Amino acid sequence: MALIRATCSDCGDVELRSLDLRVRTCIDNSRSTYLFRCPVCRMIEVRTAEEHVVDVLLAAGVREDRWNLPAELGEPKSGKRIDHDDVIDFHQLLNTSDWFERLATITNP
Repeated sequence: MALIRATCSDCGDVELRSLDLRVRTCIDNSRSTYLFRCPVCRMIEVRTAEEHVVDVLLAAGVREDRWNLPAELGEPKSGKRIDHDDVIDFHQLLNTSDWFERLATITNP
C-alpha cells in the first residue's frame, strides 16, 4: 500500500494511504477530482485532479468512482428563472399548515 502526500486546507501536508483517497471521474466530460478525509482535523478535502495526477493515484492503488452528469442538465429549460423572492415565497408557504394543498393548486390549475 502506497503512502501519498496531500494537502489539507487547514492542516497543511498530510500523509495518507492509498485506501484513504478516492478518485472521482465524470464519464461525460472526463473531469476528475480526488477526495480524502484529513487524518488530523477529519474534514473532507476535495481537489481537482489533472489527468497525470489521476494516473499516478490509480497506479498507487487509489480506487476510482466513475459517474455521469445528471440527465436534467441536458433537458430544455423554459419559463423564468427562480430568483431570491421565489425562494422566500416558497419558504413562507412551507411554514403554513396547509402548504401541500396550496402548492397542489398552484402547480395543477
